[in-house]
Amino acid sequence: MIRIDSLWLAVGPMDMRAGSERLLARVVQVFGSAQAHHGYLFANARATRIKLLVHDGFGVWCASRRLNVGALRVAAV
Repeated sequence: MIRIDSLWLAVGPMDMRAGSERLLARVVQVFGSAQAHHGYLFANARATRIKLLVHDGFGVWCASRRLNVGALRVAAV
């Protein structure tokens, strides 16, 4: 099982053609480094596709999901 202690949501849209290396580069650009057991969630501009990047302490896992109906809703902060 993949352990996730913290989950971070990207506020800007991400190109869903990006792979794990490009997503990791974005995390490093924003946070300085990827922390072990932290998850980073990215969405496209229409919020119909999401990708989750998780650092497990040894490497990264990348999962993607296409929402068949509706879009990801995020409360305004």
